[in-house]
Amino acid sequence: MRNFKKTILGLLAFSLFAFVLVGCGKNNDSKNSESNNPSSVEAIKKRGKIKIAVFGDLSPYGYIDKDGKNQGYDVYLAKRIAKDLLGDESKVEFVIVNAEELVDALKSNKVDLVLANFTVTPERKEQVDFANPYMKVGIGVVSPKSSLITDVSQLKGKKLIVNKGTTAEIYFTQNEPDVSLEKYDSKTQQFQALKDGRALALADDNSYLYAWVKNNPDYTVAIKELGKSDYIAPAVKKGNTSLLNWVNDELATLGKEQFFHKDYDEQLKPFFGADISADDIVVEGKAE
Repeated sequence: MRNFKKTILGLLAFSLFAFVLVGCGKNNDSKNSESNNPSSVEAIKKRGKIKIAVFGDLSPYGYIDKDGKNQGYDVYLAKRIAKDLLGDESKVEFVIVNAEELVDALKSNKVDLVLANFTVTPERKEQVDFANPYMKVGIGVVSPKSSLITDVSQLKGKKLIVNKGTTAEIYFTQNEPDVSLEKYDSKTQQFQALKDGRALALADDNSYLYAWVKNNPDYTVAIKELGKSDYIAPAVKKGNTSLLNWVNDELATLGKEQFFHKDYDEQLKPFFGADISADDIVVEGKAE
């Protein structure tokens, strides 16, 4: 009986020891994973600079001004993130990307964070982790005033310009297969194609189509919204929980001070007409 008790006690002790080892192993794996993550908060602070993907040709969200400096709604946010994370808004490295490059830029560790008018979609959620949103958009269609496209049925069997990797491309591919898509790599290319008459119209996020037509008065957004409204949000590499949590905390803090209304007033309002307001576009830290 005494030997039996010793055996039971021995098994219990061994099980407890094994449990502790497994627990330690998991903690070590977590620590090792974090320490090996080049885009963790710890790694960014150690590096002293955060690498953020933005557009270079999407005024007023992300663009290069006449002095060669990054400007726009997303850039305004990027600078504040750098200031709050690293103590200095200049400690941000802007990486110019095209829409179709955003996911790969995160996967390859080319950037730590994407702030490039990145729309949240189920497909993208499988590849990256999105923080809470800071803007809402819909898909609009812009066309020349001389030959307005007011209904999608007018595009059946016709050409429509889209930017590769955007929600507009996804929407028309899935919902309007009879529309022939002319796909371009950059915003500059797609708008030039519209001006050159390579298609009847162009589809993209309505928020910056409103800005574009203000500077191009021969065109108008006659179809203002297709499908449901979507959200724009920061994105990090899948599994980068430390940066994801930090960004969500930052967005919550910024929301309390109405940061994105200020961002709108400084960066977007001058580009939009009187029929667009901050509440039509901005989201203060979380989805509605």
